[in-house]
Amino acid sequence: MDTRAACRIFRALARFYPEAVEEYPACGDPFPVLAATILSAQTTDRQVDSIMPDLLSRYPGPASLAAAGTEDLERIIRPTGYYHAKARHLIAASRTLADRFGGQVPLSMRDLLSLPGVGRKTANIVLSACGKDEGIAVDTHVFRIARRIGLSSGKSPDRVEQDLLALFPWHAWGKVNGLFITHGRTLCTARKPRCGECPVRRSCRYYRSL
Repeated sequence: MDTRAACRIFRALARFYPEAVEEYPACGDPFPVLAATILSAQTTDRQVDSIMPDLLSRYPGPASLAAAGTEDLERIIRPTGYYHAKARHLIAASRTLADRFGGQVPLSMRDLLSLPGVGRKTANIVLSACGKDEGIAVDTHVFRIARRIGLSSGKSPDRVEQDLLALFPWHAWGKVNGLFITHGRTLCTARKPRCGECPVRRSCRYYRSL
């Protein structure tokens, strides 16, 4: 698929889901975004949202979280699953922020990737939330939809991201993740996609194969 066709798909989805491409408000503190994204692995947004107020009231920033007791942190984040590993990552990342970055979340891909537990997806989400896009966050929805539509045939999130970066202009990068997530939750679901209602079905590799 070429850039022109990819952009037509993007525009059609953006018209269908206008709320998914609304501009982010001015970036405040990126630390809650970082913490929530680390917690989001293998769980739902609802679970993460349910524990974030308690987490931030106890540990509002990297300095306090760096000194957190592991058992107390695990108790708070347990509903998100894999809480032992997530607690280790949160504490280690916070210590790195305190030691190397003055307690501030850095807004560059290179620096974010130096934090324990932070990969490209997490870094891209933090950067996008602050209008500093350096890539496209490829989560399970983006991975599935990009391959299903035919925007990529990549077999890894990194390969899919590189294919998407080549197809879409820079100013669209920060909107692709939210747009594809919305589409993936609404119509292009993993098990039973509602192709008959999809605004881009005639451009979709999966639909044409049915």
